[in-house]
Amino acid sequence: MELLLIRHAEPVRIAGGSGTPADPVLTDEGRAQAELLAAWLRHAPIATVLTSPLRRSVQTAAPLAAALGLDLEVVDGLAEYDRGSDSYIPTEELARTNDPRFTLMLEGRWQEFGGDDPTEFRRRIEETIGTIVERFPGGRVAAVCHGGVINCALASVVGIERPLWFEPRYTSVSRIRASRTGVRTIVSVNEHAHFHATRHAR
Repeated sequence: MELLLIRHAEPVRIAGGSGTPADPVLTDEGRAQAELLAAWLRHAPIATVLTSPLRRSVQTAAPLAAALGLDLEVVDGLAEYDRGSDSYIPTEELARTNDPRFTLMLEGRWQEFGGDDPTEFRRRIEETIGTIVERFPGGRVAAVCHGGVINCALASVVGIERPLWFEPRYTSVSRIRASRTGVRTIVSVNEHAHFHATRHAR
């Protein structure tokens, strides 16, 4: 089977301080990104669209499912490691402003800002991906999720120990091929041709 791991589109910034988990929706730009992704993949032979329960993923996945004429299935195991945090600051902003949370994120000290334990998170992602592979033998499945999820899923294929080792772009596609014998192969990482195609058309 082939699994398309798609990062959600751009979400709004939530500064934090409320004491309740942040669950941002998409920005206007993010909604445009989601529509662009759906247009790019609307003719792809995708049989199933899965999504994390977090709103930024659901709102990214919905246009894709609609374009393919498919129902959208929510998979709790695809949720990001920071689902319990009361803030959501885009990674690029954390890096640009030298925010201490960026260092904590890269070092896997997620619990210090309301995130999951990295070891437990990686175990959850590996189990979730394994279940998806078992459920859809021979199929092509799109799973809209998060940067940390994609990092862990790909790292488990090639044996990378770092919890976060690359930055998936918004609505980028990374592909894993899984055989019935248990062999998994990374087909692509961080595809974003739909942005270039649109820019050329304009």
